[in-house]
Amino acid sequence: MIHGLARQLQGALRLESTYGKGTCASLWFPVTSRPAAEQRIADEPKEDGLADARELRATILVVDDDPLILSSTSYLLQDLGHDVIEAASGAEALQVLRAGQKVDVLLTDFSMPKMTGVELATAARALRPILPVILATGYAELPEGAGVDLPRLRKPYQQSRLLQEIRSAVNNSVSRQSGG
Repeated sequence: MIHGLARQLQGALRLESTYGKGTCASLWFPVTSRPAAEQRIADEPKEDGLADARELRATILVVDDDPLILSSTSYLLQDLGHDVIEAASGAEALQVLRAGQKVDVLLTDFSMPKMTGVELATAARALRPILPVILATGYAELPEGAGVDLPRLRKPYQQSRLLQEIRSAVNNSVSRQSGG
């Protein structure tokens, strides 16, 4: 996932490992001394739906017990203009929901200790019945007994697929709220 993020930013990930000493991970990104040019997102060509997704601004509760995945997903979403609330566990995510914070979409990992993403989705929907939930998973099939009807985002996921799922979840939520 980190390699993919580095490549999306025209950078690179370098891993160097020495037996008995450890591994060093370096992220390389392009640098310039020129100021960033102003960019009007609405005028960009709509490629893979990314421009549409940038026009959609949502508050996304991202839940993952892996700090690296949590932060990289959050940075990706923030870079695309979304507001992000991070939670490192299902219990932490439920605290956010109980506190009444605005959340448009819940994006949760499936495999987490103490509370799976499916269990979190069930508890979250008990608090907010129409909250869109996206389940991120590296499993080809969920374990037996996990049967749940949630949109699934296969890990590792690409930026365009993540944005497509968020757009779909928000649009479905809006149509459920309006009765359509």
